[in-house]
Amino acid sequence: MNFFETEKPIGVFDSGIGGLTVVKRLLSTLPNENIVYFGDTARVPYGSKSNETVIEYSLQDAQFLINKNVKLIVVACNTASSVAIPALKEKFSVPIVEMIGVGSDAAKKATVSGKIGVIGTRATINNKAYSTAIHKTNPALEVYEAACPLFVPLAEEGWIDHSATRLIAREYLAEVKEHGVDTLVLGCTHYPILAGTIQAEMGEGVKLIDSGVAAADQVRKELDRLAIGARSAVPGNVDFYVSDLPQKFSEIAELFLGRKINNVHRVDPEVLQNILNQ
Repeated sequence: MNFFETEKPIGVFDSGIGGLTVVKRLLSTLPNENIVYFGDTARVPYGSKSNETVIEYSLQDAQFLINKNVKLIVVACNTASSVAIPALKEKFSVPIVEMIGVGSDAAKKATVSGKIGVIGTRATINNKAYSTAIHKTNPALEVYEAACPLFVPLAEEGWIDHSATRLIAREYLAEVKEHGVDTLVLGCTHYPILAGTIQAEMGEGVKLIDSGVAAADQVRKELDRLAIGARSAVPGNVDFYVSDLPQKFSEIAELFLGRKINNVHRVDPEVLQNILNQ
């Protein structure tokens, strides 16, 4: 029996603007679905925080989306995906799509040389989330990981094509390049915003893996499996919520999504802190 209403929205949360890369893919893959996006811009980045804090924030973010009556949640944050999924699945009954598994699968399919690079926040890299997922089914693959923490604030600042971004990319990516990887996982949903700079530094022979592409495909499969996909032929709406700086979010969202954004709402961080106790 289907207990879901097909026209309920898909919920997406991230620590800031990075999840917009996933929203962009969802809009392309599932144009008739309604989406509720929450970016925790008051507490970004998650990648420099403890696992316990990331889990706490993730539970709050997901509860906010549950209160918006979503039918599925996309954890569009690799840091949260690396540590919070068990807690989220224990707490909530809706389907949850995370980034690590789908990104790892895409990298395994893409590599020819068997050498895969992974870049991400300190938390994602320190937790060895991607290398663990990749080696679970193919231990013979070589995985080289590098933390690139400054990429998040650079993306949040909108420094997509900036000399500082290029210099930092050269420093961060040098060691991964030395290993001769032919595939590079963008292990943070902020990083596709800087994909042009990253690709230029790595060279055209290296395939970049955007987990958002794989996540959107996984969402489609989940909706089909559960028969809860939107049945309306009308293009879906996207409602945006952030915990700080809605105007700045709108500017970057418009730049990245290529459309006017006029429905960004601010959520008081105190509401999030108390949301699990309501």
